[in-house]
Amino acid sequence: MLDWEKYIEIASRFQHKAKAEDREDLRHDIIVRLAQIAGQNGNQLTKPAMLRVASYVVQSYWRDLMRKPTLLSLNYELEDEDGNSVELWQTLADDKAIDLEAWLDARTWLLGCPRRLVHIAVKRYSGKRLNHKDEVYYYRQRQKQLKKYQLALN
Repeated sequence: MLDWEKYIEIASRFQHKAKAEDREDLRHDIIVRLAQIAGQNGNQLTKPAMLRVASYVVQSYWRDLMRKPTLLSLNYELEDEDGNSVELWQTLADDKAIDLEAWLDARTWLLGCPRRLVHIAVKRYSGKRLNHKDEVYYYRQRQKQLKKYQLALN
């Protein structure tokens, strides 16, 4: 005959060792495991044996919990800097948005770029025709950059 009251008492002592949302489940797992082992042995378990079984159930609970990958839903809500509630999908980057860091990097690159090349770029952007000297200079600069990229790839 199984002593369910003792199993419930032992499980109640160990249920606080689980996360708050899992305490009832852990309690039921301990009760079921105690009943299984008592049924296998065909006799009553001693109190130290029941405590040991309950501690093993708690240990397996935490081991299983740590092995599970944590999955986040895109509908998960979090707080932004202002304390407003924002869903996770709203924090994803937009492909059409201006990348300010890249824009600043381009501006920095232009500051280090030869002035003549910047003037040629402005001419090309505005649709003006380049003279022969500008075309030769532009061609040489492109070849120089192409060699740098080819060396970097090799």
